[in-house]
Amino acid sequence: MLRFFQGFLEPRHAADDTGARAERLAADWLRHRRGFTIVTRNWRNPRDHREELDLVCRDGEVLVFVEVKARSAGALVPGYFAVDRRKKRVLRRAAKAYLKRMPVLPRTFRLDVVEVTVPAHLSGGRLPDSLAEWQRIPAGAAPAVRHFENIPLFSKHFRG
Repeated sequence: MLRFFQGFLEPRHAADDTGARAERLAADWLRHRRGFTIVTRNWRNPRDHREELDLVCRDGEVLVFVEVKARSAGALVPGYFAVDRRKKRVLRRAAKAYLKRMPVLPRTFRLDVVEVTVPAHLSGGRLPDSLAEWQRIPAGAAPAVRHFENIPLFSKHFRG
């Protein structure tokens, strides 16, 4: 029983750190390269903290829910495919909860997946903290970002 509670007191793992850095890089990339406005990061449903949205952004008038996936260069399952039916169910519940809390519903919204691929030489180390630090890394050695837009999440008749 003591070990169970010690898990809550220990420092965060490297995987958590890599995920947080990947989310930061994805947010910077979406803002600077795609012109998105970041509304919030790591939003959790107040009624169920298991439901989390990595990023909520605006792409013009469209509200975009973004799931960020960090992957090593040799990963067997790309980030796009890691957002399976189970993950989509969780994202759908979180997105519905987020939309219910908005005073005015957006006209359109969508789900995007951003995959941050960590090169093999960085997988044991750390990701850069910012887009500026990332841009100082030589081209072939820097993490790669792939952006998948408009991933099916809701039925076509869903209205919030």
